[in-house]
Amino acid sequence: MSEIATVTGSTAPEQLGRTLMHEHLMIGYGGWEADSLRPGSSREEMFSRCVDRIEEIKGLGISSLLDPCPNDLGRDVEFMAKVAQKTNFQIICATGLYKEAEGGTAYWKFRSGFAPPVEAMAELFVHELQEGIGETGIRAGIIKVATGHGGLSDYERWVFEAAALASVETGAPITTHTDNGLFGDEQQTFLTERGVPAHRIVIGHSCGSVDHDYHLGIAQRGSYLGFDRFGLEMLQPDTERVKALLRLLQAGFGNQLVVSHDSVWCWRGAPIPDPEMLKKMEETWNPTHFLTRIVPQLREGGATDVQIEALLVENPRRFFAGDAIP
Repeated sequence: MSEIATVTGSTAPEQLGRTLMHEHLMIGYGGWEADSLRPGSSREEMFSRCVDRIEEIKGLGISSLLDPCPNDLGRDVEFMAKVAQKTNFQIICATGLYKEAEGGTAYWKFRSGFAPPVEAMAELFVHELQEGIGETGIRAGIIKVATGHGGLSDYERWVFEAAALASVETGAPITTHTDNGLFGDEQQTFLTERGVPAHRIVIGHSCGSVDHDYHLGIAQRGSYLGFDRFGLEMLQPDTERVKALLRLLQAGFGNQLVVSHDSVWCWRGAPIPDPEMLKKMEETWNPTHFLTRIVPQLREGGATDVQIEALLVENPRRFFAGDAIP
């Protein structure tokens, strides 16, 4: 694909600049709207917070980000567009569906009692990639899919099958969620066996694993690895993420790594009921963390400025352009 759809129109790969490949302006887990006592912040408050976050990362030279929120996790592309317009910043949104345990599975499972849902899912993804999301005219620039702790469930196979069909038809890339960095190899095999080129796939949250052989296997088969949860210390210490990333750089796979934080800036409802706990998490789990705290650790570990800049600029550019990995 020579152009990339953003929430404010198309851009060219070479215009992305420094890009964070997995951040969330807003998340709403299914059922948030039922908690009428805790609706979360107002849209005005969320808008102000997101604008502030964007201005922070712009100050660090970031000019684009991917918000891969799937359709069933509180996605609001008009909100993204409003933030992008206010900040003159490039935001790429996604089409797709989340993992069975935490996504909008009830709708699709009910529907499956009448007809297999794969074709309907694929039709949805294709429409959102080519025509736009709902009546907004905003097109998705990527497909997002996810698996849970046990690998691909039957439901998740429907979603992955639909994603593969949509990707092959449109040429759109795919980014994934893995729990604890596991089963990315299974995701990769499933998608590539159905015609998706390996270099059009980011295996997300790969930094949740410290298994170097696992990382090498995915890289050697031609996909990108998302080291995209920096700062989320409650799931994996950053010291382990840094070590794993440095090992891949030393092994010659620096061209297949993208970075981010998977930070959530605003929540619909109150899935984390303790505001002090959330405040503590956000000391590191925020979109400035990689450049301000992780980059010095990478340099200390022997990474060059050229290698570090490739993680932020050249690799995202090449991935979205669909160019072959050198």
